[in-house]
Amino acid sequence: MSYISITKEDQEEMLSSIGLPTIDALFSDIPKEIQLNDHLDLGKSFSEIEIYKYFLNLQNKNIKTNSFLGAGIYNHYIPATVDELTSRSEFYTAYTPYQAEVSQGTLRSIYEFQTMVANLTGMDIANASLYDGATSMCEAVFMSVRDNRKKTVIVPNTVNPFYIQVLKTYCNAADLQLKIIKTENFKTSADNLLSSIDEKTSCFLIQQPNFFGTVEDVKVVSEILKNKKINLISVVTEAISLGLLKSFGDSGVDIVCGELQSFGNAPSFGGPLLGFISAKEKFIRKIPGRLIGKTKDNKGKDAYILTLQTREQHIRRDRATSNICTNQGLIALRAVIYLSTVGVKLKDVAMQNHKLAVYMKKLLEDGNVKIASKSPFFNEFVIEVSDSTVFLEKLREFNIIAGVDLGNFYPEYKNHILVCVTEMFTADEIRELSKKIIEIAGK
Repeated sequence: MSYISITKEDQEEMLSSIGLPTIDALFSDIPKEIQLNDHLDLGKSFSEIEIYKYFLNLQNKNIKTNSFLGAGIYNHYIPATVDELTSRSEFYTAYTPYQAEVSQGTLRSIYEFQTMVANLTGMDIANASLYDGATSMCEAVFMSVRDNRKKTVIVPNTVNPFYIQVLKTYCNAADLQLKIIKTENFKTSADNLLSSIDEKTSCFLIQQPNFFGTVEDVKVVSEILKNKKINLISVVTEAISLGLLKSFGDSGVDIVCGELQSFGNAPSFGGPLLGFISAKEKFIRKIPGRLIGKTKDNKGKDAYILTLQTREQHIRRDRATSNICTNQGLIALRAVIYLSTVGVKLKDVAMQNHKLAVYMKKLLEDGNVKIASKSPFFNEFVIEVSDSTVFLEKLREFNIIAGVDLGNFYPEYKNHILVCVTEMFTADEIRELSKKIIEIAGK
């Protein structure tokens, strides 16, 4: 529908109703020196067809790049059903269901989301989504603190550094002690873990796969923490890995949190993002946000309800589990539609990602590019070059974004590049791009 502006008569009617003589009077409290007094020079006016062609011409100036960026935001194929269904007005314009039971469709989609997340992570419960992976990790830490009343949090530097920065802010505000431990060979060190924990430790966080793409042995970590009343929190940033890796429930994890952007959501502008938390049943009254339940109405039909509402808008502020006031409803719906579309083929998608990444790693290795990370990995691996800045700049000249410069986050990993491969590349494309990367790395 085309935009229709208000008429002069409309303006006069609205001004009259609020008792103002002119539109300028609306802004009389804004200082003159910062008011926009001149008309914007927007050029001549365009018809709808002309403006469409104008932006089409601008679009055609875009340069296609081949990006191997990952590090928490991933480019995956999005089935057409996701955009088609979530663009429907009943989904796209809906807001948080404050009168929740009226919104049976919304509640059902959230219920399906919870069920899928719980099944994928191997946990008993999952909440109705969160804003993003970083804040969901912080909320998981608060869950642990509420559970065992301890105030020390331990995180290895294999966890996404952006997440750790957010966690520092949360811990500082909540008077929690945060310990960041070093890792070895791009994975969590059991020895460093053992030396860092004590009787004050509330939880230990481990990212799976970790920031460097390395697949961690979560079971070994859970055995170390067993019987110590320390909660093990596993962080997910690459959700496609859930289709292939061992269930967290089978690995002794207490809480799983992180990011589900990979499920049907584009990486544009760093989002939109979709945080989540799933956990063992003992945390059911400590989990933030909402839990949607399924029951029967008075006619015996399925009905969905807000079963638990532990957010500050529903209960007394001092008893709320967090100040989260809503969930990522539309983004969660996209994840549900994506998973419904892909179904059991999620394992095949994950395997395709893994095989393509292994293929590129082998090509680079055969081309004498140094592979720094030697452990099993998913999607991402680390290479080492002589000068990462020059290496990345030269590849940009060929419209190749080769990866993330780890030296920006870890001084010890200067000239190390984190490379990510997804199913958005074909084997032929990987071969051709690898040749250019090998050529530049050898100069």
